Amino acid sequence: MSQQGYVTTPPYSQSQSGMGLSPPHYGHYGDPSHAGAPPGVMKPAGPMGAAPGAGLPQGPPPPGPHQFGQNGAPAQGQPPQRFAGPLPVNSAAPSYAPYSLTTQSSYPSPMSTSSVSQLGSQLNAMHINSYDVRAEMRHVGDWSPPFFLAGSGMGPLSVPSQGPPRPPQPSILQPVSQSLPPPPTALNGPGALAPAHRQDGFPGPAPPGAQLQPPPLPGQTLGPGCPPQPAGYSPPMPGAQLTYPGGFPGGPAQMAGPAPAPRKLDPDSIPSPIQVIESDRAARGGQVYATSTRGQVPPLVTTDCVVQDQGNASPRYIRCTTYCFPCTSDMAKQAQIPLAAVITPFATIPPNETPLYLVNHGETGPVRCNRCKAYMCPFMQFTEGGRRFQCAFCSCVNEVPAFYFQHLDHVGRRLDHYEKPELSLGSYEYVATLDYCRNNKPPNAPAFIFMIDVSYSNVKSGLVKLVCEELKTVLEKLPREEQEETSAIRVGFITYNKVLHFFNVKSNLAQPQMMVVTDVSEVFVPLLDGFLVNYQESQSVIHNLLDQIPEMFADSNENETVFAPVVQAGMEALKAAECPGKLFVFHSSLPTAEAPGKLRNRDDKKLINTDKEKMLFQPQTSVYESLARDCVAHGCCVTLFLFPSQYVDVASLGLVPHLTGGTLYKYSNFQMHLDSLQFLNDLRNDIEKKIGFDAIMRVRTSTGFRATDFFGGILMNNTTDVEMAAIDCDKAVTVEFKHDDKLSEDSGALIQCAVLYTTVAGQRRLRIHNLGLNCSSQLAELYKSCETDALINFFAKSAFKAVLQQPVKLIREILVNQTAHMLACYRKNCASPSAASQLILPDSMKVLPVYMNSLLKNCVLLGRPEVATDERAFQRQLVMSMGVADSQLFLYPQLLPLHTVDVTSKKVPAAVRCSETRLSEEGMFLLTNGLTMFLWLGGSSPPELIQGIFNVPSLAHVNTDMTVLPEVGNPYSQTLRVIMGIIQHKRPYSMKLVLVKQRGQPEVAFRQLLVEDKGPDGGPSYVDFLCCVHKAVCQLLN
Repeated sequence: MSQQGYVTTPPYSQSQSGMGLSPPHYGHYGDPSHAGAPPGVMKPAGPMGAAPGAGLPQGPPPPGPHQFGQNGAPAQGQPPQRFAGPLPVNSAAPSYAPYSLTTQSSYPSPMSTSSVSQLGSQLNAMHINSYDVRAEMRHVGDWSPPFFLAGSGMGPLSVPSQGPPRPPQPSILQPVSQSLPPPPTALNGPGALAPAHRQDGFPGPAPPGAQLQPPPLPGQTLGPGCPPQPAGYSPPMPGAQLTYPGGFPGGPAQMAGPAPAPRKLDPDSIPSPIQVIESDRAARGGQVYATSTRGQVPPLVTTDCVVQDQGNASPRYIRCTTYCFPCTSDMAKQAQIPLAAVITPFATIPPNETPLYLVNHGETGPVRCNRCKAYMCPFMQFTEGGRRFQCAFCSCVNEVPAFYFQHLDHVGRRLDHYEKPELSLGSYEYVATLDYCRNNKPPNAPAFIFMIDVSYSNVKSGLVKLVCEELKTVLEKLPREEQEETSAIRVGFITYNKVLHFFNVKSNLAQPQMMVVTDVSEVFVPLLDGFLVNYQESQSVIHNLLDQIPEMFADSNENETVFAPVVQAGMEALKAAECPGKLFVFHSSLPTAEAPGKLRNRDDKKLINTDKEKMLFQPQTSVYESLARDCVAHGCCVTLFLFPSQYVDVASLGLVPHLTGGTLYKYSNFQMHLDSLQFLNDLRNDIEKKIGFDAIMRVRTSTGFRATDFFGGILMNNTTDVEMAAIDCDKAVTVEFKHDDKLSEDSGALIQCAVLYTTVAGQRRLRIHNLGLNCSSQLAELYKSCETDALINFFAKSAFKAVLQQPVKLIREILVNQTAHMLACYRKNCASPSAASQLILPDSMKVLPVYMNSLLKNCVLLGRPEVATDERAFQRQLVMSMGVADSQLFLYPQLLPLHTVDVTSKKVPAAVRCSETRLSEEGMFLLTNGLTMFLWLGGSSPPELIQGIFNVPSLAHVNTDMTVLPEVGNPYSQTLRVIMGIIQHKRPYSMKLVLVKQRGQPEVAFRQLLVEDKGPDGGPSYVDFLCCVHKAVCQLLN
């Protein structure tokens, strides 16, 4: 039996031809090297000689993946497969609400000839379809047989039965459907159509002469079992030929007669991210996950488990979009699933897991392959009694150094196999020799330089005093090696406005000394001795300085600032001291003073939804990129704390922290009494976090494929070396792979990530992560091994990188197209035959559409005049460095019902789906996305809950300005604070608490994060997006 996935039927049954689909591009949005493409047309991932889903030999799935034996150990075991299980079966017939017939389309813009011509030329360039788009669009019909709601079975109708549980089967959802929804545009989501319902409650077309109810009023419920729907839905206008400028090309063409009555999917019947998360937790939570088996799919990022390294890197370090690569490039092009790994080299390891072992081979250094330079790892094969080893990456046979020789046992494994981390573990570290150091000299310990903007507004707001007071505390917690008592990191201080002030804080001084640099066009460091000092030795002088700085500039009226010269000064200081380091810059305004990097206010909302929108994400001047390159070359990382009250051009200023491996923190309209706690938490966490300096990363692969693209806060001066001034525990680099030859099912696909870096103590080390993946010539195996969370991380980063070069509208189209291509290939090659009306989703990808829709609605890809340009640039840079866990929460926020909490357990309650339909007047909900924490209070929240948490008698008395909950000291309050603490733990950003009363003003921002609903700006709902994707899949299959 062929592999089958999750099946859902959107509310229409017949695909509409004439919808031009450009091929998806593996995240490459517009490559100038593609000579055959006309201007504005994207380059495909490779030669597109065959239509998606071109025939592959069908047959039974291949035998189970082999365990990659250590040094020739026999293969054993089959990796466990992850199935979230079928969705609940609805035994009752669905209840449908009334419908309305209208003749007015809510979607503007008739299809222009030019746009159709462009799509036609795009298709010709891609060799996807040979038919004429315009001709096909004139012959679109619309028909539909009746369908039934079915549960978790293979047939059109499934009835719950008693008996032993069956293996996961596709769930088939089939509402009655008669019309196509329009695709999404920048202003409208996919056509959310008015639900049609029979009076007798049975699915199917209404019988002749049936009495139709009038449409419900806005806000009125639609009948039993149906959530309220937004008003304003209507079917497409008969006879109209529509175009959808912001979304999916093509659409319904002329139809004879009045529009048939559409039906709507039951939102409870479509795949739920919450159900997938909870199923995985139930199956794998709290268990030991051993990494011994090659190509096994790990637990989801949302599942807590204990990882045991047995020869492959922990999923905390590396997660892949699929753990089974296709054997050939033709298969990869056919499936269009990006082959990528999200690598977090310094990921935090929980206390109950073993930290990385450190291997020291002395002056000889690590054992490596002579040809490809891969490091010794569990994949290497020893031969000739242990005198030689064959490289698993390039097959070169190498002599084993004399000091490293060891005899082999009866299965060809070294006798010291389990004594050497590099032979038995997936991740470990080497002490690097002088050959790996700059100028062949051991590095000095890193330094932290604190740079404070002392312009008039910062002094008056109290920000300067706040920073100085906090530094006294955080300097006590500078990062250090575990075995060391004190930190080796040195510290220095600079203040600035239009000019720069350096401070000498040498330990033998009674008072700190200030030296002013007024020439900001060519910055120099006026002192070396006494600028970078050991904190413990100079503590009294430093505290003296931090007390004096707010008073020193109390009378300053200077409001103009510089920025680039400040970073330049910090970099020059580190360069002079011959050490890597990190700059902490506290800045609040657009740098308008005359100096390199001077910026003007270029915020222009008129560019939104135009081809020039990409300019909003590009830096205003090349100064900042060249400055960032200089910083990386000298191991200078920049972390920027921004406190803007108006536009500060984050796209320009934020480029420096982004490219140097630093972090950008933004506190818009900062108010001391409300926002100081969030800022102070961020500052403390940033100073204390695990970090490596002056880093170079290289990703090696076994023969047959190679790393081609890298996404993250990185710089690359060649095609292989990823350079980072620093990399911390929260930063991830996403790497895309392409075939350059055929892969073998026996040997699999091997990845080795090596990061050369300097520790906080000044020691040069190599951190190695190894991962073995399966390979298969069966597409079904590829789909079965996919991980949606890693896929959406890749899509988000590739899209957000592309916005610098391509129109946002085009990027949205490409994302929808690639989603459709992946699902169409699965349906054609892996799924059992089924009605055209069914959208079939692979089990491992069944929630990909909801994540993709959320990405498409993100403010970076869907600009709105009310969203600040700086916020869009901030979120773009944020996501580019995110790991899988952070991007998962960012794109599908966590919605927790607090009114159901058991105050005796202190456990986080089970989340509910991100939709308004899950909220209740009597409820209280916590919504988090990693940046903000919303506490939503229903209009009828129980007074005892309000009293218990806020210590006020009723909801009307709750002050929504508070950002910290009061300490009331009763079970309700204590439990809520524990839950918020658990959620905040492990997140890189301190989440600001925002209180939202039902129907209150801040509720718009809250509702924006209810990603399953139609967006306030018109972004499509999850149900509507499924319809849009299904339509696209049908186009491809036809």
